[in-house]
Amino acid sequence: MEPQSPGKTHDVTNQVPPLANYNLFESDAALTAAVDREGAAWHRDALRRHGAALSAPEVLALAEAANRHTPELFTFSPRGERIDALEFHPSWHSLLALLRREGLHALPFSDPQKGAMVARCAGYFLHAQLESGSLCPLTMTFASIPVLQREPALFDTLREQLYTREHDPRDIPLAQKKSMMIGMGMTEKQGGSDVRSNQTRAFAQPGGAGRGAAYRLAGHKWFFSAPQCDAHLVLARTDDHAGLSCFYVPRFRPDGSKNAVQIQRLKDKLGNRSNASSEVEFVDAYGVMIGDEGRGVPTIIEMANYTRLDCVIGSAALMRAALVQAIHHARHRSAFGKYLVDQPLMRNVLADLALESEAATVLFMRVARAFEDTHNTPEERAWRRIVTPAAKFWVCKRALEFTGEAMEVWGGNGYVEEGPMARFYREAPVNSIWEGSGNVMCLDVLRAMEREPEAAEALLAAWRATAQHGHPALGTALARLVATLGAAPERREAGARRIAQQIVLAAQAALLVQHAPAAIADAFIATRLADGCGDSGRVYGTLPADVDHAAIIDRAFPL
Repeated sequence: MEPQSPGKTHDVTNQVPPLANYNLFESDAALTAAVDREGAAWHRDALRRHGAALSAPEVLALAEAANRHTPELFTFSPRGERIDALEFHPSWHSLLALLRREGLHALPFSDPQKGAMVARCAGYFLHAQLESGSLCPLTMTFASIPVLQREPALFDTLREQLYTREHDPRDIPLAQKKSMMIGMGMTEKQGGSDVRSNQTRAFAQPGGAGRGAAYRLAGHKWFFSAPQCDAHLVLARTDDHAGLSCFYVPRFRPDGSKNAVQIQRLKDKLGNRSNASSEVEFVDAYGVMIGDEGRGVPTIIEMANYTRLDCVIGSAALMRAALVQAIHHARHRSAFGKYLVDQPLMRNVLADLALESEAATVLFMRVARAFEDTHNTPEERAWRRIVTPAAKFWVCKRALEFTGEAMEVWGGNGYVEEGPMARFYREAPVNSIWEGSGNVMCLDVLRAMEREPEAAEALLAAWRATAQHGHPALGTALARLVATLGAAPERREAGARRIAQQIVLAAQAALLVQHAPAAIADAFIATRLADGCGDSGRVYGTLPADVDHAAIIDRAFPL
């Protein structure tokens, strides 16, 4: 008698359905309130529409496809011609078209009005929860606009292609294109963050030198993002000035030939894989000086200030995306007889993550408002110049631990590339490194406070006023911060990371006190600023047992 076939081996049960078809904007109480509060209520309908579109299954699939089918470099044509061409999967261009359609590349400049910067940052935050690599060229395009606006003759030739909401994927001379993207190239092999050690040279061409003149560039860039952009802003040295100058380097020369920016290779990156980052050499490349000669670093730093804010937003978005995935998973996955979300320790972890996410959201939205302030008050300058680099340091650092913790909620399923958690985790370090590493940001915080003591004091005074309304732990934390700032210069520099951390935690606490439910603010302060907290890092899931964890979770992502 033949043995019976065992047939079906098992039933698939207790697996979590994909999270899709929810509104990223409407489900985020902290974001929706901040949009109204910070002056962008007029943009609500667009954000609501965008928030719904981003969770459609076919749009979610774009993010996965763009990161699976990474860009390819074709250095030469089949005939041996140097072409330096890049090929992207169609999903990449679909993502860029989505971003462009919402005006996230130019909104405050193309449609200036009160709250436009806030509106743009909110939309950027929503898209960053879908896919991060596509944000890189968009961020640099956005940040280049105020720099290029200072060059009226050049900007007049670029305005239409910069402002349009149509994405044009063609790699052809700019005069034939409907839209454009702009990248940047600062770092070189020998310098990294120390751009003043750059060796790339710029040689004036017949017809003049200085601002607005044509140059030929010879040298290299170690990180050149993104090489498919229609132009880049780069730093190089001239023979007539000891300092670095800034140059607009188009992908095609004025005569329509490909500019001599030779792509040596694409970077094999940990994350941000949908986007191409490269090493390039300038082999007598054409460029136009923008800004004053020798003032390249201050010229391009204005661009970096905007990109740093986008780094904060991008990291806050990774937190939000990982949080909602973790909560969704916990509501559907059971273990040891009940759903994960009903288990006290898991609720503690999720609630703690929710606090961190909301604090990051209110912070970047407040900074966004400061970027469009027209009165230039000391307090608003402090939010821009002091809080922005501090937030870039702290929020981007927190995203690394945050995404790892959220991945752990998923268990083994979170560690495989078939789901989004692994991509979030691989993406998390880039914002902490790009546009100035942690130490660079913290030293920038110190310099800003030393250069603008009036602004620093206005900021501290505002936070002290908030602390006086029943929040002694915040007041004590501010006193500790002032004491640290009063240390000798060498000790103050050695403690720069602690200072930046204390600034951000105080800022987040003050904002939550003003704008979040009391239970949210109290739990945040008790676990980030009270004695023994907030000074040396902490593990998520250590909220006091008497905190209403379930209520915090439900606020973060309502059923």
